[in-house]
Amino acid sequence: MGKKTKKESETPCKETIEPLSVEGKTPETVVLLLSSPEEDILVKACEAIHTFAEKGDENKVSLLGLGALEPLCQLITYNNKLVRRNAFMALGIMATNGEVKSALKKIDVIPSIIDKLSLEDDVVVQEFATLCLASLSVDFICKVQIFDNMGLPPLIQLLSSADPDVKKNSLEIIFNLVQDHQSRVAVHEFGGIPPLLELLKSDFPVIQHLALKTLQNVTTDKDTRNTFREVQGFDKLMDILCTMDFSDLHADALQVVANCLSDSESFQLIHMDGGLTRLMEFLLTPNIPQIQFHAVKCIGRVAQSSENVTLLHEQNVEKVLVELLSVADIGVKTATCEAVSVLSFYLASKNSFRDLGGIPAVVQLLNNESLVLREAATQALSDLTHGSQLNAFAVYEAGGHKLLVQQLCGSCLGTVANSAATLGHMAAQEVMRCSILSHGAVQALVEALQSTDTQVLVNTTQCLAVLATDAEARAELQSAGGLPSLVCLLHSHHKKVLHNACLAINAFACDVPAAVEMCKFGALEMLQEVNSSVSRRSRFSELAMISLLNSNLSVKYSLTGCLSSTDVISDGFYDAGQARAGQRILTLEEMSEQPVNEHRPVIVVNTAAEETVDVPEERQSNASETDTSIKAERRTPRKKKKDNKQKDEQKDEQKDERQPESPTEKPWRMMDDVLLQVLIKEAKESIIPLSDEREQCAALARLVSEAMGGAEEMEKLHKFPWVLHLSELKFQLQSNVVPIGMISKGIYCHRALLFKLLTSYVKPLLWHPLRMI
Repeated sequence: MGKKTKKESETPCKETIEPLSVEGKTPETVVLLLSSPEEDILVKACEAIHTFAEKGDENKVSLLGLGALEPLCQLITYNNKLVRRNAFMALGIMATNGEVKSALKKIDVIPSIIDKLSLEDDVVVQEFATLCLASLSVDFICKVQIFDNMGLPPLIQLLSSADPDVKKNSLEIIFNLVQDHQSRVAVHEFGGIPPLLELLKSDFPVIQHLALKTLQNVTTDKDTRNTFREVQGFDKLMDILCTMDFSDLHADALQVVANCLSDSESFQLIHMDGGLTRLMEFLLTPNIPQIQFHAVKCIGRVAQSSENVTLLHEQNVEKVLVELLSVADIGVKTATCEAVSVLSFYLASKNSFRDLGGIPAVVQLLNNESLVLREAATQALSDLTHGSQLNAFAVYEAGGHKLLVQQLCGSCLGTVANSAATLGHMAAQEVMRCSILSHGAVQALVEALQSTDTQVLVNTTQCLAVLATDAEARAELQSAGGLPSLVCLLHSHHKKVLHNACLAINAFACDVPAAVEMCKFGALEMLQEVNSSVSRRSRFSELAMISLLNSNLSVKYSLTGCLSSTDVISDGFYDAGQARAGQRILTLEEMSEQPVNEHRPVIVVNTAAEETVDVPEERQSNASETDTSIKAERRTPRKKKKDNKQKDEQKDEQKDERQPESPTEKPWRMMDDVLLQVLIKEAKESIIPLSDEREQCAALARLVSEAMGGAEEMEKLHKFPWVLHLSELKFQLQSNVVPIGMISKGIYCHRALLFKLLTSYVKPLLWHPLRMI
C-alpha cells in the first residue's frame, strides 16, 4: 500500500470584503483593537483611547488595567504618521497619571520617544512626546535615561518651537534634568543659554518663570556664567528688573543675579548698568519680603569679593541691612544676618555695624523661636566679634553673653558652634569673662564637649582655652567632670580639634590638681603618641606636654629622667624610677595602695608639719628603732633632743587615746616624715648664716652626705648596704612608698634628690638641676 501524499496548501484569498464599520462602545473592545493590523482601525482606536483618557485619572487607570500601555508604546514607532500621532496623544495624556507613570518606568520607551522627537516634524507629536517625557523626568532613573539617550539636544532645539505647549513641555523637562550637575554643564555645552534667555520674552508667565528657574540652576556652573555674560544675559535680566510690569518675575530674576554675582566681572557689568542702585532699591521694597530676601542674597554674594565691598560701603549698605534686621519676615532677617556675616570680614563694615546699632539688633534675634534665624544670628555675632574687642564689648552691653550661654544647650549644632566661638572672642576681657562664667558657661561647654560635630568641638575647646585663664573656670571644669572629655579629644585626627584641645590642656595644666587628674586620664600617654607622629605632632601638642610635665614634676622626672633648675620640688613629689615610653605613671595614692613588691621603693617628699599618717598605726614604727635613734641623734641638736623626746611621748599618748577609724571613712593622706622636717630645720640653721655661696654648697653637700650614710669610696661602693636598708624600710612600713627623710643609707640618686629639695629651703639661688642616673 502506497504512502499518502499531503495535499497542496490552499492559497489565501486575494479578494477583500466590503468595508465594515466597527463600533467599540467599551474600553475593553477599543484596547483589543490596538492589536489590529489595519491602520484605519488603529487610528480610530488610538483616538478613542486619547478621548477616553482625557476625561479623568480613573479612566487612565482603567486603560492601564486593560493593558493599553504596551501596544501604545509599540504604536508610537508605527510607519503610518497618523497612527503615530494618535498613539503619542494617547500615551502623553495617560502618562500624566502617577500609576501610569510608574508602569511606564518599567517599559523601555524613553529611547523610542527621543528617537521620534529628533526626527518628527509634527507639532502634535512633539507636544505629546514632550508631555510624556515631562511626566517621566521627575524620576531620577528616567532623568538618567533621557540624558544617556541624548535627549537634551532635541529638547534644546524645541525651545525655539513656535508652539507654546512644546516650549513649555521641553522647558519643564530641561528644568527637571538640570537638578543634576552633568545636565547643567551639558545645557551650556549644547548651546542652551541663548534660547533660555529668549524665552524670557514669552507672552506666557509660566514659560518665563520656568526659564528663570532653569537659569537659576545652570548659572551655578562657572563656565555657564561666563557664557551667560558673553551673550548679554545681564542686559535681559536688568530689563526685567527695571520693568514694573514684570514684578512677578523679579524674585526669580534676582536669584539668577545672585548666582552670577560671585564673579567680580559680572558685578562690574551690573554696576555699570545701574544694577547696584536697583539692588539697593529692592532692599527697601516695602511689603514684598520675597524680593527683599533675594535682594539681600545678592548683596551677600557681591560682598564675597573684597573688590566689591568698597562699592557697597559707599552705598551705605550697612545702614540698610541694620534696618532689615527689624522687619517681620523671618526669611529676610535670616538672609540679612548672613549678609552681615560676609561683610564682617571687612573692618570698615564691621565698625559700621557697631556704630549703627546693628549689634544689639542681632543680639535680640537670639530670642526668636526660629532655629534657622538663631543660627544665622550667632554666626553674625561670631564674625562681628572676631578680632574686634569693641564689638565684643557691644555684645556684652546688649546682654548677648547671657543669651549665647543659653544657646550652648540648644539642639542646632551650628548655633552651638557659633555661640562658643563668640563667647571665646568675648572672654579675652576679664570683665566679660567673669560675667560669662557667672551664667554657667563652663557646665554648658562641658556638655558641648560630648558632641561629635567637628566645628562644635573646635569652637568649644577654643572657648575653654580662653576661659581657662581664670582660676574659677579651671576649678569649675574639673568639678564638672570636663577633664576626661577634654583629654579624650587627644585621640582626634582632625587637625583643628587636636590643636585646640592641646591649647585647652595647656591652659588648664597650670593648676597642679588639674594636671595630675589629666595625667590620671592618660593625657601624657596620648600626647606622647601624638608627638611621635609626624602628621599629628605640632607646637601645640609639644606645649601641652611641657605644661603637664611642669605641673607634675614627679611624672616629668619619671618620663624625662631630669628636672631643670627652675623646677622646685614640693610636698607630694615622688621618685618612682624611670618609666618606659608610653607607660602610664601611677599616682602616689595608687602606688601606696599596692601590696609590697620586690621593685625599688617609691621615694616621697612630705615636709608637712602636722601629722598626716595614712597607714595603720602599727605600721608607724618610725622605720626601725635603731635607724630612728641613729638619725635622730645625727640630725637633732643636743639641746633639742629632750624636747623632741617629750613631743614623741605626747604623740604616742594621743595615738593611744584615738579610736581606730574605718578604712572607708578615712581619705588617703601622705605618710608623715618628721625626720625630714628636722633635717630641713638643721639645714636652715647651719647653711643660711654662711655668706659665701661656695661654702653654702659645700656645707649643704656635707649635710646631705652625712644624712645618707657618709662618704663612700667607689671601690667599696658594692659593700654599701643601701639596697638592704631600703628593703627593710619597705618591710617595716609595709608599703612601697618610703619617705626620703627615713633613708639613712642612700646612694647618688637619693642624695641628689635630697640636695635639690633642701636648696629650695636654704637659698633659691642654689637651685640646681636634677638628673636621674
